[in-house]
Amino acid sequence: GSPVQLEFPTGKKTTVRLKGVWDEPKGGSPFGHISISTALFDKYTPRPTDLMVLMNTPGGVTDVNTAHLEHVVRDFADAKIQTRDEFKSNFEAPINKLLNLLYALLALSVIVSLVGIINTLVLTVFERTRELGMLRAVGMTRRQVRMMIRYESIVTALMGAALGMVVGIFLAALVTRATSGSGIVFAIPWIQIVYFVIAALLVGILAAVVPARRASRLNILQALQYE
Repeated sequence: GSPVQLEFPTGKKTTVRLKGVWDEPKGGSPFGHISISTALFDKYTPRPTDLMVLMNTPGGVTDVNTAHLEHVVRDFADAKIQTRDEFKSNFEAPINKLLNLLYALLALSVIVSLVGIINTLVLTVFERTRELGMLRAVGMTRRQVRMMIRYESIVTALMGAALGMVVGIFLAALVTRATSGSGIVFAIPWIQIVYFVIAALLVGILAAVVPARRASRLNILQALQYE
C-alpha cells in the first residue's frame, strides 16, 4: 500500500500503490524488476509494443489451444508461440552456451596441466636418480617407488585444483557482486566441485604413469653412479 513514484522513459512520472513484493527466480527475471498493469503502461508509453504476452489457457497445453493461439497470431509475422517449458529452455539457452564454452576452456586447461605435471615428474625423476637408487638399494621395492611417484603426482594435482577452485570462487563472487543489478546471484556448484576434485585425482594418476614406470625401472648400480 505504500506510494511509489515511477518515471517512464518519456520523462513522465506517476505515483502508484505498491501491491506486493516478489522474489526474482534464480538467474534473474526476464520481465524486469517492476511489474505494472497493461493500462498504466499504455497510458504513459507512446505506441506501446507487446514484447511478450502470457496466457493461462484452460486445460493447459492442448492441440485445440495451440491451434486457437496460432489462429490469433497468424497476422503477426514476428509472433511466436511457446509453452512454459519452451520459454524456460530458450531463456536458459544463452547461459548454457556460455557454461559449455567455459567447460571447454576448463578441459583445455586440464590437458595443459596434465602435460605440465608429467614434465615436472619426469624432471624430478632425472634429478633424483641417485636418491632413487639409494632407496632401491636399502630395500624399497619397484612397487613402492611407483606408489611414491604416484602420490606426489596426486598431491600436486589436488593442490592445484584446490588453489584454482578457491581463486575461482573468489573471482566469481566479485563478478556476481558487481553484476547484482542484472539479477545474477552467487551460488557455489558443489556437485561440479566434487566432479572437478575427482577429475584432478584422475589427472594426477594418469600423469604419474610414465614417470613412475621409469623410476621403478632404474638400474640400482647405474643410479648410484649418476651425478
